[in-house]
Amino acid sequence: MSTTKTAARPLFDETHEDFRSSFRAFVASEIVPHHDSWEDAGRVDKAMFREAGARGFLGMAVPEEFGGLGVDDFRFNVVILEELQRANVIGSGMCITLHNDVVLPYFLGSASAEQKERWLPRFVTGELMGAIAMSEPGAGSDLAGIRTSAVLDGDDYVVNGSKTFITNGLNGDLVLTAVRTGPHPHRGLSLLAVEGDTPGFSRGTHLDKIGLRSQDTAELYFEDARVPAANLLGEPGTGFGTLMDNLAQERLSLAASGVAGARTVLDWTITYCQERKAFGSTVSSFQNTKFVLAELVTAIDVTQVYVDDLVRRHLAGELDAVDAAKGKWWATELQKRTVDQCLQLHGGYGFMREYPVARAYLDTRVQTIYGGTTEIMKEIIGRTLEKGGRQ
Repeated sequence: MSTTKTAARPLFDETHEDFRSSFRAFVASEIVPHHDSWEDAGRVDKAMFREAGARGFLGMAVPEEFGGLGVDDFRFNVVILEELQRANVIGSGMCITLHNDVVLPYFLGSASAEQKERWLPRFVTGELMGAIAMSEPGAGSDLAGIRTSAVLDGDDYVVNGSKTFITNGLNGDLVLTAVRTGPHPHRGLSLLAVEGDTPGFSRGTHLDKIGLRSQDTAELYFEDARVPAANLLGEPGTGFGTLMDNLAQERLSLAASGVAGARTVLDWTITYCQERKAFGSTVSSFQNTKFVLAELVTAIDVTQVYVDDLVRRHLAGELDAVDAAKGKWWATELQKRTVDQCLQLHGGYGFMREYPVARAYLDTRVQTIYGGTTEIMKEIIGRTLEKGGRQ
């Protein structure tokens, strides 16, 4: 149990806690023993992903007719995020969270009946690992600046362009790709599901990141790649709106992961400070240590309540893009600040990779960048205030 957790969180019920126990056991047996080797390799073994499917941890929201559990409850997704952070293996587990939290909702909400029948059963089993390709070398958070083109030619779209910073870029079997099918910045965007063996589609080498090294990230290339028009998700030109509708859950996922990561690192640090001695006393007895830990635990507890409320609102269909942006930037900045201050309390040992706080420091840094930078989140929020929105 978390050392900073003083009471059960009302967000979860017994079913979620039973699920937590099952997933925690899966992490301990299938991810933790291999995490270091996957970090060195730059990608996970897909056998782990398929095992996650076999145990019911993939596509929980997929309707039963397509092989899923039919349980559209984001709290199960939150449990997965928290357990991956608790075990300090978020890089290796991100293939699962991206698949469930980010990619799957597009197919549940926008795929045709034929597309659902074709893809969703394999999403559940782990035979298909999902990825999503939005970012480009010249257009990071600016979706309107996407240039990868898709031109209809008979029964195929001919796709040309490139994507970068793509999670599951090497291991992904079905890549939901934002493409330009028309000149309008917004109404000219569409979504194509590109299968891994598509002629003209290739993957670059594993990008050399400072953290989350086992989470495979790659550049993707399209050179006259022929993608069946039957792989178009939704109607042509509706991609921008679909992306906007789904980004709120992605950002909520990052907020939940952020506060869980902050709490995990704080727990390690409290234990370390209670055991580590300096000048004849434990580090935890120093006033400065007490004040730092008091500030951090308070900020985490307050943020946890806020993020849990965002989850409840999401379950009720009431979460909007602005509040998701608030949760995302606040929780991930809190995580970054927490890890930095906890590393400081570890002293020189915090700089050693054998200590989990050092690895968490590297893994945490990207949290305020991907899924929309802190600056972009503030811009989204600020626009509503400029237009007379809530204050």
